[in-house]
Amino acid sequence: MGVGQPSLRVESVHASYGARKVLDGVGFELGERELLGVLGPNGAGKSTLLRVAAGLHAPDAGRVAMGSSTLAGLARREIARKLAFVPQRTEVTFAFTVLEVVLMGRAPHLGSMTIESETDRRIAETALREVDAWELRDRPFPALSGGERQRVVIARALCQEPSILVLDEPAAFLDIRHQVELHELLRSGARSGRFSVVAAMHDLNLAAQVCDRVLLVCGGRVAGLGTVEEVLTYGRVRETFGTDVYVGVNELTGVRYFLPMVGRGR
Repeated sequence: MGVGQPSLRVESVHASYGARKVLDGVGFELGERELLGVLGPNGAGKSTLLRVAAGLHAPDAGRVAMGSSTLAGLARREIARKLAFVPQRTEVTFAFTVLEVVLMGRAPHLGSMTIESETDRRIAETALREVDAWELRDRPFPALSGGERQRVVIARALCQEPSILVLDEPAAFLDIRHQVELHELLRSGARSGRFSVVAAMHDLNLAAQVCDRVLLVCGGRVAGLGTVEEVLTYGRVRETFGTDVYVGVNELTGVRYFLPMVGRGR
């Protein structure tokens, strides 16, 4: 499907950690109603790119713009009213309940001395139900399994009611059912105009089913940007990931799929 005007622009970004360069001139535009998947091998720079895109890591060069404003010129609260970020891992050391953690997503919309209203609580309940975690609401967050934590953190992001969702491997720790349900939620949310999504993914098959476009990153640079058919070719996947794959087309859906060839290597 086509995508609308850019809601987020990452322009020729360079980024590093100390002396180690991680990103070298990476850029993309995230359109309205778009789900953009960020793919690439371990250490390619995906997580750093998403942290830069969310305004959580300052680039050495280049810029990130949301609408007509650069993120560097916005206060964190202003960014959080429009953009929600889901990291790979979230640690909460205090014994907050699940509902309390999700309600933290309302903070950008509340005054410093304002407590959550019934409307805020309804928003939190809806978010928890969307990720199949409402039954966890009274449990301490630190006591949850990895998959349960991930669903709760995604609910917290939804509770922010953002127009842009930035997610770093959101399916990590999720079982196959919750992986499918999450990707269906992201796809339907993007297509309805509820939010635009940019997400790092490791599962090429799920990415091929739900993404409008994919950004392939390798060695801190863009290796491809476009539709699944344009970017995830046999040669490019083999070269980028350093392993042999079979690339086919699902006869039921018409969507490209990828089968690692165990024992074939490069």
